[in-house]
Amino acid sequence: MPIELEMVLRVLLAMVLGGILGFQRGKAEKPAGLRDLILICSGAALFTVVSVYGFGITDQARVAAGIVTGIGFLGAGVILRRDDSNVVKGLTTAATIWITAGIGMAAGSGMYILAVAVTVMVFLVLILPWWLNKKD
Repeated sequence: MPIELEMVLRVLLAMVLGGILGFQRGKAEKPAGLRDLILICSGAALFTVVSVYGFGITDQARVAAGIVTGIGFLGAGVILRRDDSNVVKGLTTAATIWITAGIGMAAGSGMYILAVAVTVMVFLVLILPWWLNKKD
């Protein structure tokens, strides 16, 4: 398979995996939904692919650190404190943004099984409380 095709497929996989998590967040009417998580996951995959193939022999760990830092700002943007109380909203959405970027990095670096497995695990974590409450 040509290397350019493999790069595109890595980013496409990230888009699909981000879409799975984004679909769930959108159905739950959370701030970061389908489009957001697709873009976060595929963006992380793209930066990872570019760092692996575009820069030759450089320190790809610095690109990964940059992705994590940038995603931290996005996550911070969805965490809000309500009124003067100590009620904090958005922590799960921020954590979902953070791990979605990690899934994108895994897909972008060719760790396909890891990316898919973590997506399934995260999806289950996100729907499990809803499913348990529905059983009552």
